[in-house]
Amino acid sequence: MHLPEDRQRHRHWVLAALDAHERDLLRYVGRLLDDADLAADVVQDAFLRLCGESPTTVAQVRPWLYAVCHNRAIDYLRKGCRMEPLTNGEDRHVDHQTDPAATAERHDTANLVWQLLGSLPQSQREVVDLWAEGFSYREIAGITHRTEGNVRLLIHRAFKALRAHPVARQLIATGQPSTP
Repeated sequence: MHLPEDRQRHRHWVLAALDAHERDLLRYVGRLLDDADLAADVVQDAFLRLCGESPTTVAQVRPWLYAVCHNRAIDYLRKGCRMEPLTNGEDRHVDHQTDPAATAERHDTANLVWQLLGSLPQSQREVVDLWAEGFSYREIAGITHRTEGNVRLLIHRAFKALRAHPVARQLIATGQPSTP
């Protein structure tokens, strides 16, 4: 089957976006919804919507996809469709080439950071998550439908709260989580 040139370019554009952004979107939406299956549905919906768009109407694909995913995830949360997580968000990939003690320590520290981030209000957690994905304040504002000033304030308050948390203070001071 031979597609017309315009359709081939469109197909290539969508597939390139899928290759470049699917993994990060799944991680982002998975953290928003605490449900990998629901996150996959949301991300799939975003790419289906992208199929109906053209490169001329979607100036920047990455922020557009994040905005669509954000909106869809917020719709699910507002409708109360939130489900219990299957895992606590930890990565199940194991690298057998590294020192097991160092891997365990990194794993413990990562879980601690996830717990600290989980203690933040949803609005702060979301903007910090997007910031960690590499988005600018302006892009985060566009994705979350907030003002840039509000995004800056939410991120500032989130980091202030994290720095003030006793467990984070211990981790910053010693590089090790406190032991009970």
